[in-house]
Amino acid sequence: MKLFDRPYLLLTLTTLFWAGNAIAGKLAAGVIPPFTLTFVRWTLVVAIVYVVARPHLAAHRDIIRKHGLFVMLLGVLGFSFFNFALYGALNFTSALNVSIEQSAFPSVVMLLMFIIYRERISALQGVGVLLSVIGIAITVSQGSLDRLLALEFNIGDVIMMLGVFVYSLYSILLRYRPQLPWHIFMLIMAIGAALVALPPAIWEVANGVYPQASWKVPALLAYIILFPSLLSQVFWVRGVELIGPSRASVFINLVPVFGSGLAVLIVGEVFAAYHAAGIVFVVSGVMLAEWAGKRRADRIAAQSSPESVPK
Repeated sequence: MKLFDRPYLLLTLTTLFWAGNAIAGKLAAGVIPPFTLTFVRWTLVVAIVYVVARPHLAAHRDIIRKHGLFVMLLGVLGFSFFNFALYGALNFTSALNVSIEQSAFPSVVMLLMFIIYRERISALQGVGVLLSVIGIAITVSQGSLDRLLALEFNIGDVIMMLGVFVYSLYSILLRYRPQLPWHIFMLIMAIGAALVALPPAIWEVANGVYPQASWKVPALLAYIILFPSLLSQVFWVRGVELIGPSRASVFINLVPVFGSGLAVLIVGEVFAAYHAAGIVFVVSGVMLAEWAGKRRADRIAAQSSPESVPK
């Protein structure tokens, strides 16, 4: 079976690359300003993808004219705003927290799908989502019930949760993706992301906030561009196409599993007991929600198959 026909593998690799993006963002804090990082990231992606997409642009000119602005909007939501939140949050909170907080993504996607499309959430999926939410609550409160009840959260955690909401909306809107080859689709989204990131990047430079003269800058950009920017986005779009946004979204809960290990090994962050508890809950949630979603999808497919129709 080809790689692009294996949604579970594609989505697992996506979450691994995204976990690495949180680590790279933490290493970039204080080295590359967040808006500048986002602008440079997507500008370089545009340059790389354009080389691949250029020979095919003319053949898809009509679709690009009709849907180009919408595809750019997808890039603004999924590429610019989410990364503004991610890189900004990492200036205030830990990579471990950010990795675990992204586990709220499936809950937000399922809720939006229910509100907008009235897509039914099964009881078991709801339990899975609840387990994930509990894990997030444990993480952002650092295991303190008093802090949770008082709603005393780090500003970085709040920024990250806003980013999760924006990316959830982006994933839902992917269902309206026009029929374009992945490289053209990626090119247009990256153009939208780069254009939106340009004004705040100029603002950073105008206020004297520059990237440091360090070897970390090209090294971090190389990782961020290749894995979270290129491969993960292509893998994510294909994974959502194969199994749908609700089922695909639960794989985000694997980010804390990868992110916690990377944060400890690379950044040297301390892995606390509340991190462990948070991960246990979110991983349990992803396993339960995905199992319930797959069972429901299989049941619907069986009911709609020709063999199930009375003769």
